[in-house]
Amino acid sequence: MSTTLDKLKELKVIPVIAIDRAEDIIPLGKALAENGLPAAEITFRSDAAEEAIRLLREAQPDMLIGAGTILNREQAIAAKEAGATFIVSPGFNPNTVKACQEIGIDIVPGVNNPSTVEAALEMGLKTLKFFPAEASGGIAMVKSLLAPYTDIELMPTGGISSKNINDYLAIPRVIACGGTWMVDKKLINEGRWDEIGRLAKDAADLVK
Repeated sequence: MSTTLDKLKELKVIPVIAIDRAEDIIPLGKALAENGLPAAEITFRSDAAEEAIRLLREAQPDMLIGAGTILNREQAIAAKEAGATFIVSPGFNPNTVKACQEIGIDIVPGVNNPSTVEAALEMGLKTLKFFPAEASGGIAMVKSLLAPYTDIELMPTGGISSKNINDYLAIPRVIACGGTWMVDKKLINEGRWDEIGRLAKDAADLVK
């Protein structure tokens, strides 16, 4: 996990991408990488996700590429084979965690309450996604969860924007946040790569 963790901490913001056409990931990845955000969490919410990961890994071999919304073993295996270097899940599923541990890929599972944090700790995981962040109590809940669990680090995602990201990042042991505002699906579908590049640069500058 150390390499993935170091990159997450360095970038501080991870673009969370839902993509309909796999080929769009090439100009999208270029726009992100050239504007200070060489990272992507490509969500398995569409059939294009696996191919998009494969294309992006070929086009941007040094990019931090994660697979998001991974719900089971099969998706985890497919994501790794496509070229993802880490897995993100919306919730805590022990079977998905075991699968990732068995195939040797980092996983950042979703938690939003003490029970799921303890389940994650039981399986040796300390870097966790706090999801859905704003709907689960936001900053107050993050602070409440971090207080008793002094070993964990969180990556809040869900409702994060340019307006509140630095409030989250100001909390010790919040290592990064996932966000969609710089990779809005409408912008992707319309091929507005310059606009995405501008938003990516603004996001990278914002969290420096």
